Amino acid sequence: MMKEMRWQGLSLLTHTPQGEVPPFLRPAATEAPWAFHHTLPDYAPTPLVRLPGLARALGVREVLVKDESRRFGLNAFKGLGGIYALARAAGEALGLAGPLTWERLQTPAVRQALAGVEFVTATDGNHGRGVAWAARRLGCRAHVYLPAGSVPARAQAILDAGAVEAEILPLSYDGTVAHAARLAQEKGWRLIQDTSWPGYEEVPAWIVQGYTTMAREAAEQLEELGLARPTHVFLQAGVGAMAGGVLGYLAARYGEAAPDFLIAEPEDIPCIYASAQAGQPRRVEGQAGTIMAGLNCGTPCSLTWPVLRDLARWYAACPDAVAEEGMRLLGRPHPGDPAVVSGESGAVTAGLLARLAQSPLRQDLGLGEDSVVLLFSTEGDTDPEHYRQVLRN
Repeated sequence: MMKEMRWQGLSLLTHTPQGEVPPFLRPAATEAPWAFHHTLPDYAPTPLVRLPGLARALGVREVLVKDESRRFGLNAFKGLGGIYALARAAGEALGLAGPLTWERLQTPAVRQALAGVEFVTATDGNHGRGVAWAARRLGCRAHVYLPAGSVPARAQAILDAGAVEAEILPLSYDGTVAHAARLAQEKGWRLIQDTSWPGYEEVPAWIVQGYTTMAREAAEQLEELGLARPTHVFLQAGVGAMAGGVLGYLAARYGEAAPDFLIAEPEDIPCIYASAQAGQPRRVEGQAGTIMAGLNCGTPCSLTWPVLRDLARWYAACPDAVAEEGMRLLGRPHPGDPAVVSGESGAVTAGLLARLAQSPLRQDLGLGEDSVVLLFSTEGDTDPEHYRQVLRN
């Protein structure tokens, strides 16, 4: 049974997790994207940043931030899912059997065959940039559409990454996804979408599996620091693809010793929160005005919703001020801590952790002096002007 709590602008739900990790996120299934990523010439693990000053201030043992602004020069994590999904789609289209490697996709015959392939996707920023980058790397073409309210800088970043077009539409995120899906059918383009619905699940599963690489990196980096496991993992969610993939991988890896998982969303479009509250998938209507553009999504991913429903312990709907607090907390760190450049969607979990650790709810969350808290900063300053404004305040 769900229990709801409110504190200083935060809405929280909690329940006792109960369920199993689906097969596509268990170790055997996530080995393929891990192996493929390691064949990329520019692959390298992103840093796991230790923040001892912040940990002391919050009264916990460790706060660690996985800094995805360093991923492939894309300023966000999304390239992991994009490159793996496009590679799988290309391999299937060309009938490539056996283990998939970057080298196999670079032969003259494969490059010539891929030159005529076109991909399409909808995005609120980072996913589209990852798809554009991956398409250019493969020698393909990518068409990318963004919802109303997207800043031009995000569209330009997608063009710079390699898209042949990046158009902002007068539609919500869900409407933009529907538009991309229609174009795929009409023009014969291949849809590469990071959310799923009945009948469209294979490609999103590849994307979600691609995200598990950063979860595995983080787990191995924790072990290198002498930390057996995190006690708490805070994950941000739009449709929930990244959150579900990372949660599923870590839950499978740690088994009965799995950490407590908390899912954070913008308060004005919290589709995972609303779904958890209802006990079934819920679409949140409208065009939200949240600054967390990467989380501005109204419909849960059907693939990862069961993972978030069954295995997360907490769900939080956060005002934009929480994201801004997190941006400042990471960008203007405590003395001795390194700075982490984290954008609106990347920093919301840091702001949420700070609020909860200093609230009467910390005991309910089990936050104490032995807690090891893992955060994923999923993007850097993807809206540079707004990032500068927030840090000046």
